[in-house]
Amino acid sequence: MKAPTDRTRLRRLHEKAAYDRDSIDAILDAMPLAHVGYVMQGAPVVIPTLQWREGDRIYWHGSAASRSLKAGKGVQVCVTVTLTDAMVLARSAFEHSVNSRSVMVFGQAEWVTSAAAKAAHLQTMVETVFPGRWDQLRPMTETEITATAILSLPLTEASAKISAAPPGGTDPDEDKPWPVWAGLLPISLAMGPPIPAPDLPPGTALPAHAAQYRFGQKPQ
Repeated sequence: MKAPTDRTRLRRLHEKAAYDRDSIDAILDAMPLAHVGYVMQGAPVVIPTLQWREGDRIYWHGSAASRSLKAGKGVQVCVTVTLTDAMVLARSAFEHSVNSRSVMVFGQAEWVTSAAAKAAHLQTMVETVFPGRWDQLRPMTETEITATAILSLPLTEASAKISAAPPGGTDPDEDKPWPVWAGLLPISLAMGPPIPAPDLPPGTALPAHAAQYRFGQKPQ
């Protein structure tokens, strides 16, 4: 387990901190949605985006014309990824909480400038989120690659926070006789039935990566 830095060290409820790469990677790989925070024109800004991990780095992309991506180039940013697992209902308002797993990554954002590298990273993104889809798609054009910006961060300054209270586990002993229901309300991400485009060519099959899609899991 690597030692935390001043930015990654969890000071309050430090027992919930995890600094090992297995814990950090598992959360990043399970949730593609991230929020990128930085300062733009002197004001704080947080932008939702899709992230994906390649080894020791995370990547996110957007329009090359985006003000937010341009502002994030070469500056200090914070990328946050969160999974919510359950609402924790306690016997007092003070002890209510949320079971969750989150990762914060700090560092200076770097742009990917090579067209070949951008194309390779975009392929990895698609295959990470929808395994097996890239080869079925219309090839990207040079114009599309030029219009896409990709930023990345190394995972050298990253930490996880894991809250996993058991049912009733947040209540002090003196509260347990109080006659109100306490426990967990589990939260899960469920995919609905696929909705096909109305203009699909006849006989177009539903691919496994769509029929069996689950966040952070490859089709069986």
